[in-house]
Amino acid sequence: MATLITGIGELVTNDPTVGDGSPLGVLPGAAVVIDDARVIWIGPAGDAPAADDAVDLAGRTLVPGFVDPHNHLVFAGDRSAEFAARMSGEPYDGGGIAATVRATRAATDAELRAHVERRIAEARGQGTTTLEIKSGYGLSTDDEQRALRLLDGLTDERTFLGGHVVPPGADRDEYVRLVCGPMLDACAPHADWIDVFCEPASAHAFDGDESRAMLEAGARHGLGLRVHGNQLSTGPGVRLAVELDAASVDHCTHLEPADVDALAGGGTVATLLPGAEFSTRSPYPDARRLLDAGITVALATDCNPGTSFTSSMPFVIALAVREMGMTPAEALWAATEGGARSLRRDDVGRIAVGAAADLTVLDAPSYVHLAYRPGVPIARALDV
Repeated sequence: MATLITGIGELVTNDPTVGDGSPLGVLPGAAVVIDDARVIWIGPAGDAPAADDAVDLAGRTLVPGFVDPHNHLVFAGDRSAEFAARMSGEPYDGGGIAATVRATRAATDAELRAHVERRIAEARGQGTTTLEIKSGYGLSTDDEQRALRLLDGLTDERTFLGGHVVPPGADRDEYVRLVCGPMLDACAPHADWIDVFCEPASAHAFDGDESRAMLEAGARHGLGLRVHGNQLSTGPGVRLAVELDAASVDHCTHLEPADVDALAGGGTVATLLPGAEFSTRSPYPDARRLLDAGITVALATDCNPGTSFTSSMPFVIALAVREMGMTPAEALWAATEGGARSLRRDDVGRIAVGAAADLTVLDAPSYVHLAYRPGVPIARALDV
């Protein structure tokens, strides 16, 4: 059945050939028709074709569903005490991940699946319609495979993150060999991507050579590449991601000029995670520097129990505008089309004929209210 969505005060399409000609393709007084979970028509409300059903937004804004391309939702346990300690001045170095690993290993399949379903529903209630979800809190072959298997049917974007940190007590070289061998063999059939925490500044994460070995092994298994890079300090993560044509390098907090040049000359998206800087009291990435260099920027929540326990893309958009030098338009684009590009998808992150009918309604007259009204629940995924 075709559904006509009318009464749209402001429509954001992310198609610059539509409406005002901006990258957001803003069209006032518009209507959208969807059928079989796809957009089949866009245009002025007065020209809308007949449909089987209608939804009147009564002047609200309609935007593409938020695409959140960096999440760690498969976990159990609580690390609020660690957060409180950081707020009192204790630095973050990645060591707290071990506590989540212990709690996650101890949880049952049913408990973990329920946790993930609840977190997905929470994100959708704030306008997110596409999520990439990582493993990484198992760090053994059986537990990493379990995490990915539990995501079956919950997301189309599953990422194997066996290379999150070295488990406590494990030999570093032996663990890298495990990730590249038996663990990857077991996990690759349940994953779409491989990721690695490339952070030589942390004793818990991996250096450039270790990261390269894991990423190249993942590529041989047919997985797309993603990288946690340059979060805690400068390092090889960004340039390694570009060299290997990774779809995305995430964090990008500490960049040298050569990192910016590499991103500008390659096809890797820079995905920024300001929730992590908020939660760790760290310097924010300089999004303005990246955008001015012509680099594609995405935004993501980095939802995880230790350093960014938020599922709110509107909160991330507000941080990007307030703290990272982005305009409201740039931040919304990065939270929709930018996220889609970091997943190398063209069916989400925009409202266009043939695209998925992943739509988010804002209880506001303009998308600018996403940053203008921080913390106010104005966004929700539209169920039609």
